[in-house]
Amino acid sequence: MNIINNLGFYIAVFTLAFCISFIFTPIAKKLAFKLGAIAQPRNRDMHSEPIPRLGGIAIVAGFLIPLLILMPNVDVLDNMQMTGIIAGSSLIFILGILDDIYELSSKIKLFVQILAAIIAVSSGIIIDFISLPFSNIFNLDFLAIPFTVVWIVGITNAVNLIDGLDGLAAGVSSIASICLMILSIHSGHPTAVILTVILAASCLGFLPYNFNPASIFMGDTGSTFLGYILSVISILGLLKGYALGTIFVAVLILGLPIFDTAFAILRRLLSGRPIMSPDRGHLHHRLVDRGYSHRHAVVTLYGISGIFGLSAMGLMLNDLRFILAVFIIMGILFYYNSRINSLHTNERNKKLNP
Repeated sequence: MNIINNLGFYIAVFTLAFCISFIFTPIAKKLAFKLGAIAQPRNRDMHSEPIPRLGGIAIVAGFLIPLLILMPNVDVLDNMQMTGIIAGSSLIFILGILDDIYELSSKIKLFVQILAAIIAVSSGIIIDFISLPFSNIFNLDFLAIPFTVVWIVGITNAVNLIDGLDGLAAGVSSIASICLMILSIHSGHPTAVILTVILAASCLGFLPYNFNPASIFMGDTGSTFLGYILSVISILGLLKGYALGTIFVAVLILGLPIFDTAFAILRRLLSGRPIMSPDRGHLHHRLVDRGYSHRHAVVTLYGISGIFGLSAMGLMLNDLRFILAVFIIMGILFYYNSRINSLHTNERNKKLNP
């Protein structure tokens, strides 16, 4: 089936994935209660009531079911690569379910994530080279496999770490998917376009249940799955392309989870704590601690993620004026966003301390 310029095909695929995710979410909620996968409030958490996890089951169903339907019928989907994606993401999915129920150790999770990354690599999803701006293409040679594994495992955990507010990981993943879709269309990578359409729809189908106040969390079942799929799609859609600067484009699109994770690692190293130890120093924690409401903090982080995505598009199109315009407009919006939050905080303080 030739689907490259078939808009109706993409709309149908998006609708299918969205509906599956939306329908499966209440089912996942019931299953979470039966299995005891309930998120109890902790000191670093933002919720005050027990919330069922395993919402990621709906996201996974919304992604994998359409993909399995499309594989035999769409020529551009390489069976070997798709088999690797399905096998690797299924392993991540199983790991997430077990972690949401039993809270596995970080060493076990890291080992399985590396194994899942190796499965993707063995199916031909490899970063063979890095194209840098103002430089020649740098062939990775023997470093290709370890670099790819580090990229996949790193993004998998980065998305997992930003899953700290209602709707944050699902919304940011949706934004990243849409940006990757647009750039994959521009670069001529139909496989990545199909995968991003399915992933964005799966996240958006789950989001109505997960946005504040959330009735269900995606848990590690969903957040690590999203990170894994985004890392693989970025390889297929961007990092295997010869356009200069694609590594920076990929980093920008996934900028919010990448930079938040990088600062978390640096913060923990400087304080002498293990890099996998949890804390309340993430960006979403800091916004709430500064007086932002949950919704206001999430929408603000959506905006930051959008800035990264639009900047990536400007870089890919080699349009510095577009990038500058994005930052100027967003700077103005964030200024007024901060002012509005200050006013709301002052009003709340007056009510609490008349």
